[in-house]
Amino acid sequence: MPGSISRPSASRPPSPRTQEPSPAVPGHPLDHPTLASLTGPHAHFAERRGRLLRYPPDVSPWLAVPDAPDAADWADAAALAGPGGSLALAGYRVPPPDHWEITFSADGVQLVGTDVTTAPDEEAVLLSPADVPDILDLVARTQPGPFLARTIEMGGYLGIRREGALVAMAGERLHPPGWTEISAVCTDPAFRGQGLAARLVLAVAHSIRARGEQPFLHAAASNTNAIRLYETLGFRLRRTTRFLGVRVPAGESRSVGTG
Repeated sequence: MPGSISRPSASRPPSPRTQEPSPAVPGHPLDHPTLASLTGPHAHFAERRGRLLRYPPDVSPWLAVPDAPDAADWADAAALAGPGGSLALAGYRVPPPDHWEITFSADGVQLVGTDVTTAPDEEAVLLSPADVPDILDLVARTQPGPFLARTIEMGGYLGIRREGALVAMAGERLHPPGWTEISAVCTDPAFRGQGLAARLVLAVAHSIRARGEQPFLHAAASNTNAIRLYETLGFRLRRTTRFLGVRVPAGESRSVGTG
């Protein structure tokens, strides 16, 4: 049904899990949304090494790390990503080891939509894995944030097409218990100013609310236009945060930093 999201099933079986107990999520689930997702509704995605959890690299770059990672944690991160591999961290403010490359670092905001009045959208259609080439094309032109070959498996994504072309979309990403993140909100530059992004955000939020959950969002602090739109829709600032991207040195191995 247009404007309605049902969570798609994964196209491959879950990765084998270790028998280690899941890390505890301290405080509110939105304080550590990646960890809360990977130990909660997204546990079937979780790849674990030591105290770290991450999504498969073709699903999402986000990594869950302890608040105070030690040398062994960074060595585990290197093993998960592989030499030259990239990882992304949300809400993390301590720098990586000196010899690691920081690929991006940005202040951000986290907004919650507990007071948003949601609404379905008759023009919005549920996107499927068959739509991924069109999604990746739109993402490349609009740069809403990371979207990979299997990101669509994280939740439901809605799109609006005009004359067959995908011109706007929004969907679900991180999924802490009781909450779902709205992400990949983007509109083709030729179709901006028509309210498509606002309509899609409200439609995705409507499906989240229908499951008895609450929507939330992340945005770069510098993206004042997006933040203004979300606040107009009823989203409210919960906290500031930080986004960090790092790249493992090409020669990094499991033994690095364990001393």
